[in-house]
Amino acid sequence: MPCLFIVLAAFFPRVVLFLLWLFQPAFFSPEFDGQFLWPLLGFLFLPFTTLMYAVFFDAALGGLAGPGVIAVVVAVLLDLG
Repeated sequence: MPCLFIVLAAFFPRVVLFLLWLFQPAFFSPEFDGQFLWPLLGFLFLPFTTLMYAVFFDAALGGLAGPGVIAVVVAVLLDLG
């Protein structure tokens, strides 16, 4: 199931963001701290970046240092491409 989720995220990041928001609302709680505007703007304009930021914000994956920064930069490039 996680592999299917990753493939879905690669092709349809907005669908994955919506599903995460619908079924795991606590997934976005720490990084966006109850804000509504930034996740909405990320959903509309930078879906890969928003998804990578939410995934790598978790300290268990190292946070936004090292590989997290690289993943977010790659996601920004994907969104701009």
